[in-house]
Amino acid sequence: MPMHEVIARVTDRIVARSHLSRTAYLDRMRRAAEDGPRRAHLTCGNQAHAYAAMGADQGALAQARAPNLGIVTAYNDMLSAHQPFEHFPDLIRTAARAAGGTAQVAGGVPAMCDGVTQGQVGMELSLFSRDVIALAAGVALSHNTFDAAVFLGVCDKIVPGLVIAAATFGYLPGIFLPAGPMTSGLPNDEKARVRQQFATGEVDRAALMAAEMASYHGPGTCTFYGTANSNQMLMEFMGLHMPGASFVNPGTPLRDALTVAGTERALAITALGKNYRPVCDILDEKAFVNGIVGLMATGGSTNLVLHLPAMARAAGIMLSLEDFDEISAITPLMAKVYPNGLADVNHFHAAGGLGYMIGELLSAGLLHPDTKTIAGDGLELYAQDPRLVEGRVSYGPGPRDSLNDKILRPVRDPFQPSGGLKRMVGNLGSGIMKVSAVAPERHVIEAPARVFHTQDAVKDAFKAGEFTSDTIVVVRFQGPRANGMPELHGLTPILSVLQDRGLKVALVTDGRMSGASGKVPSAIHISPEASAGGPLAQVRDGDLIRLDATTGTIENLTEGFATRPVAFPDLSANSHGIGRELFEVFRQNVGLASDGAAVVI
Repeated sequence: MPMHEVIARVTDRIVARSHLSRTAYLDRMRRAAEDGPRRAHLTCGNQAHAYAAMGADQGALAQARAPNLGIVTAYNDMLSAHQPFEHFPDLIRTAARAAGGTAQVAGGVPAMCDGVTQGQVGMELSLFSRDVIALAAGVALSHNTFDAAVFLGVCDKIVPGLVIAAATFGYLPGIFLPAGPMTSGLPNDEKARVRQQFATGEVDRAALMAAEMASYHGPGTCTFYGTANSNQMLMEFMGLHMPGASFVNPGTPLRDALTVAGTERALAITALGKNYRPVCDILDEKAFVNGIVGLMATGGSTNLVLHLPAMARAAGIMLSLEDFDEISAITPLMAKVYPNGLADVNHFHAAGGLGYMIGELLSAGLLHPDTKTIAGDGLELYAQDPRLVEGRVSYGPGPRDSLNDKILRPVRDPFQPSGGLKRMVGNLGSGIMKVSAVAPERHVIEAPARVFHTQDAVKDAFKAGEFTSDTIVVVRFQGPRANGMPELHGLTPILSVLQDRGLKVALVTDGRMSGASGKVPSAIHISPEASAGGPLAQVRDGDLIRLDATTGTIENLTEGFATRPVAFPDLSANSHGIGRELFEVFRQNVGLASDGAAVVI
């Protein structure tokens, strides 16, 4: 099947836009690679420090003939998704030793849980943690003793931060080893129903707590299709995972075998061998286009529209919201996973999962087939299915038919003909809207504005019974400069209640919404943000706003709106408490949300 003309055109545009920066980046990576294995340039004293604690591996390390893997881990046991990583280093070291190599934990990176910090002050550090993770991974790899890197990370900001670091050290090969999703618990729609009941006072906190604990109940990634699982999808579409690795449950023989296989593959693709595959060659323009296609076909998290431009920039590639919008328009929505449907990621995986999707999209000319991956040349490798044969991973043909068309459908018969995200542009700025979970009759909302500066103020107005008519809720001063751009996921239950009562309701904000949100039409990531003098700072209560996801426009229809002075609320409270003091330099120097809201890139 020939490449779809839009995919080809968008890719060519990205290549042209990125020519200077990508050329400069690749030149830097080639020069670094020409220096040869990193350890060869260390003094004997440098090396003695690096190998002092390595016991029986000291000899292999000092001879510098066997490849040495640097493990960058985001392990902690507060994140269910990252708890399984506790034992990965031992497994990786053992596998490396058996394959004739060595492995060391190069360093750890922070990994915060957005589920813990949702609606809390700590959420204001969440987005910036991505840049901290990139910095911390850079420190880990700066010891310059590694022939390849193995990255252990899953959740929201962790994978993007690690990818930024991997691209910065792009002359090194790098492999991402996931931990997998927790087994299915209380269905996500039932959990959401109890949340709404609690919001309206129908059930007490004990019932809410019981539902939450039954949903989030064990090790592994949360099972809804939010940012963490969108990250895992992305690593397969972009060729940084072992094929089929994303959604195998933790603590299973296949999960361990995939970790061993990933370790062996990392050793095989260093510059010491004959199959050198540095990250800089894998993360090219085609890989990022494939990642965007995957995001749209699965109805993935809106957070990736922030992360992908930042990740790409680290590799010298410039993405724009226009690229996302045009790819979304021609990419069929093939999956229905909560919040877009009732299934969770375990059901999705059982129905055929990413292997089926990649095979379908390749056959339809919607993916670049000729990308380099850690597994080899060509994305067709990721249409395979991993199996356990005598304790080791063996690959066979992946599913060519969906095993459940209520969860996963072919390109010729999708859930909807276009992808999950829409660019929104108008006199209020530019942003995005996740449309895959929004009913078509709610794609156009025209209503008076109600302006708030915090999500708590919205909740207070709801509790006071102030929402009695159609309303567009504007929550501003939630961008990266104002307070770090926290997710406003706490608004989802109450806005859903208003919508279920028959009101036309929508959200407009310069903040973020969780990857788990989507039922209520929400124009998010509005840029420039209010704190930078963007048009949201000129909106007043009662302004008539029209949000139109069919045309991709967001407009304030009130005469004279654009000539008003901008609002300047007191934001000093955002600068202290729960570590916010440490991030003042980030707030002052962060880029636009449309460019990835990055500090270090």
